[in-house]
Amino acid sequence: MSSALDTPQGAAELAESLLPPLGNRWLHTQAVAARAREASAAVSEGDRDLLVAAAWLHDIGYAPELRDTGFHPLDGARHLETLGAPSRLVRLVAHHSGAVYEAEQRGLTAELAAYDREDSPVLDALIYADMTTGPAGQSFVFDSRIDEILERYEPGSEVHNAISKARPYLGAAVGRTLARLGDQPT
Repeated sequence: MSSALDTPQGAAELAESLLPPLGNRWLHTQAVAARAREASAAVSEGDRDLLVAAAWLHDIGYAPELRDTGFHPLDGARHLETLGAPSRLVRLVAHHSGAVYEAEQRGLTAELAAYDREDSPVLDALIYADMTTGPAGQSFVFDSRIDEILERYEPGSEVHNAISKARPYLGAAVGRTLARLGDQPT
């Protein structure tokens, strides 16, 4: 790759090397990165490239060749670590969109805890970008996106349980990002 992983170009190149065979996952990733670019005014100027890079890389753990635990935030973070990615980028990927809630469901809390979660405008904006973008790149308001996830995953499944528990946390992150952008929470 010609660029560092914490730049939008370098992150996009890595994502494009792994995700296109996954169809909708690739469409989702591209749209999340675009949404992150749109929301970049919600973070400091120095963090804008990091936000967009994290958006490009948030779902790389779904790539079959990276699958280890089967928990994509953790598998993606571990892969980025092996590539020498900056720690902050690795941690953002590990903790995107309330990953701790699903880690609890999967019995992977200790493994995820190896990566400190930052509470920051950057993580909030990453959550916003992911939680307002559908599985094939569609644009959603937050509540509709959560409802879509809950409909897609069977009640009692790890994802359904995790998203149900994470909803207030995720909604607060989306609301903070919208407030930073000068919009009203949805």
